[in-house]
Amino acid sequence: MDQPEMGEFILSEQVRVNGRITAATLSSGGELGWGDRRLDVKKQVLGFSVEGSEIKIRAVVEAAAGSWCSGDKTKLIRKCFTLELLSIDSLRLWSQKLQEYLDALGRPKRLFVFVNPYGGKKSASTIFVSDVKPLLDDANVEYTVQETKYQLHAKEVARSLDLAKYDGIVCVSGDGILVEVLNGLLIREDWENAIKIPLGVVPAGTGNGMVKSLLDSCGEPCAASNATMSIIRGHKRSLDVATISQGDTKFFSMLMLAWGLVADIDIESEKYRWMGSARLDFYGLQRIFGLRKYNGSIIFVPASGFESYGEPIDVEKEVIFEGESKPKSDDEPVTTQDYGYQGPKVDMKSLNWHKINGPFVSIWLHNVPWGGEDTMAAPDAQFSDGCLDLIMIKDCPKLSLLMLMNGLNDGSHVKSPHVSYLKVKAFILQPGPRVDDQAKAGIIDVDGEVLARGKGSYKSEEKTLMSYDKLLIKVDQGLATLFASSLDLADLIPIPRD
Repeated sequence: MDQPEMGEFILSEQVRVNGRITAATLSSGGELGWGDRRLDVKKQVLGFSVEGSEIKIRAVVEAAAGSWCSGDKTKLIRKCFTLELLSIDSLRLWSQKLQEYLDALGRPKRLFVFVNPYGGKKSASTIFVSDVKPLLDDANVEYTVQETKYQLHAKEVARSLDLAKYDGIVCVSGDGILVEVLNGLLIREDWENAIKIPLGVVPAGTGNGMVKSLLDSCGEPCAASNATMSIIRGHKRSLDVATISQGDTKFFSMLMLAWGLVADIDIESEKYRWMGSARLDFYGLQRIFGLRKYNGSIIFVPASGFESYGEPIDVEKEVIFEGESKPKSDDEPVTTQDYGYQGPKVDMKSLNWHKINGPFVSIWLHNVPWGGEDTMAAPDAQFSDGCLDLIMIKDCPKLSLLMLMNGLNDGSHVKSPHVSYLKVKAFILQPGPRVDDQAKAGIIDVDGEVLARGKGSYKSEEKTLMSYDKLLIKVDQGLATLFASSLDLADLIPIPRD
């Protein structure tokens, strides 16, 4: 047999496969082969078991061509391969070397799994049983399952969970449960250690923007099997976290913030939830033809290369930074609000602030490329570049806006002359009322949930975490860690922290 491209042989042995004697090898580069079959241990092999003189290799392979309807992106299916060793010594050696190789990959061995049975099409429990559990079992991963029972349940659990028992937290859900877990970890007293635990997500919600972004960045389909394999493989990448502040009140965001058209469509279309995902298109048409504009302003710190946007300002003359006062002295009392993560330490007054005044059709901030499985909101967004991508529309004819919105599925909307697309390092939103009706204001949507409702807006009587007023947004580069499909060296560069 020719020498493999993946390094020297660790093992080379005659085995019996399907009644025939053939050579089997394991290379130092992780290629397991016999006959015409080749498996990449790092990517494909889940685990193995020994039964008598046989080693049963549990793996995933790509489905046959034509059996998956997602273009050139291939679904993974489970397979079991049986190798019969011809001596006890060979069986012992192969078992030992295979286990040593798998152990050296640093894969998670114990996971805490949230399952949200109420999100999206209410299919998370089925997805866990049919797609996630079999792969975890094949990989010999131990797991504890917690079904979420009400809103913010995952946040409560994450806040008190004994993290020493686990190598990661997985959410079989949409983006909402993942965001709850993030916020639960960051309000812990031990948040500096807690936030280091890797987070994984399996698509089982309405939006699935984070997992779509993770899988698409590696050319994989947004499928439960691919997402689960990315968790099992144990590769990780860092993720920026945005701290949204209003006085002493904070919310930690990992996906997006919307105000104006996108927020109105996302939140107000809930009245048509019976229509399924078609509600967004249906209500989007209503909002485009009944277009609203909002007064207000945005103040931001442009990233390098985007300094031409907006007018430079002296931010001290424009904004009072509540919650950005000097640190407490040692003799001041510590309150519960002082526990947990307080946001990145940044001298806001020393930054290069720019301002743009309204009215606005839409303001959209994105941390990752995809807002949902069919919405590439920010095609240039990076997971850990220390920036948020701002997609802004100030004015746009209705027909052009309709065409622009149709470009959301591939990100081409950002090329429209009616769209300003830039990267910002910090951001202040100063929302105002509607241009056509000063008695009515808008909605601020963060990670798919309502953060604030203005007067006269949809369900304005409902209580929200923050008021419809000035918000300050700061970015902490690479604060969180996600399980990712493949290793990205750029994301492994240590980021100095205070």
